[in-house]
Amino acid sequence: MLTNSHTPTIKVASSKFLPPTDAKARVSQFMKQLQDEITQALTELDGVGKFQEDAWERPEGGGGRSRVLREGKIFEQAGVNFSEVWGSHLPPSILKQRPEAEGHKFYATGTSLVLHPHNPYVPTVHLNYRYFEAGPVWWFGGGADLTPYYPFAEDAAHFHKTLKQACDQHHAEYYPVFKRWCDEYFYLKHRNETRGVGGLFFDYQDGQGILYRGPDPNGPAASYSDQLGIVEQRTWEDLFAFIQSGGRAFLPAYVPIVQRRHETEYSDRERNFQLYRRGRYVEFNLVYDRGTIFGLQTNGRTESILMSLPPLVRWEYGYQPEPNSPEAQLYDIFLKPQDWSNWTKID
Repeated sequence: MLTNSHTPTIKVASSKFLPPTDAKARVSQFMKQLQDEITQALTELDGVGKFQEDAWERPEGGGGRSRVLREGKIFEQAGVNFSEVWGSHLPPSILKQRPEAEGHKFYATGTSLVLHPHNPYVPTVHLNYRYFEAGPVWWFGGGADLTPYYPFAEDAAHFHKTLKQACDQHHAEYYPVFKRWCDEYFYLKHRNETRGVGGLFFDYQDGQGILYRGPDPNGPAASYSDQLGIVEQRTWEDLFAFIQSGGRAFLPAYVPIVQRRHETEYSDRERNFQLYRRGRYVEFNLVYDRGTIFGLQTNGRTESILMSLPPLVRWEYGYQPEPNSPEAQLYDIFLKPQDWSNWTKID
């Protein structure tokens, strides 16, 4: 059953819904494999830049490997991280949402990436898939979202449709709930705007209860999920299969957009707007991003945690886009939730 705040209370009916004994090893292996597959594909796509790997250890337990490509042909900076950490207790940022995990040792692993391209017509993109265990409590989380600087509806639609296809292989209601949750999560309250055109976001998925497990009981994601009610129970294996599909949907969702846009000519105007909009990325990651907060609260490697920040950025006081400009279109249409998965081009 659930509280009014949508925070799940775990009630395991049988061992069928517990993780397998090799759960940690299997998820860890997949997360590392996902990192390998993505970095190899991005290296081939860029054609110039190479990833530098830094292996690191966490004194309290665990570690990871951070891979960063800098000053490539396409990517100004691309970071793809794998981490696997454990410890005696979870940080406050997690316990606030999962109080039943308090008092248990924890294990967490995941792969995350943020890609910052040179060309303003190529969107920035983010991905993170993760797994937690704390005693009898376990869950999967993750997703991916796209942050364009210049608006192309076909790019946003392709990204969403590809992610929706991955979701639909596992549950017809995953995309409708997790898309709305993404719009809710990647939102800068102090700016009253979304970070980009969204994608997927979900957390605390343990196969039981309702799909939405976020903090806003009155938002669109909660409303949609509440209408569905408690969905059929899904096993650990079901959710792990979904995570794998989501992770492997990233390259077909993003690479065609890069290939379509990276040779588009641009001027100082577009570059300056890109650097200005990157400031929103910095604001979100330092103020709201739960992965950043979790990493800092668990004494993770600071360089790896903050690799999501762009290498160059600018702020401008009181910026307003020119009316009817591409920049204005970004604000007026693309930074508001849209039904991208059903977008069709009108000739």
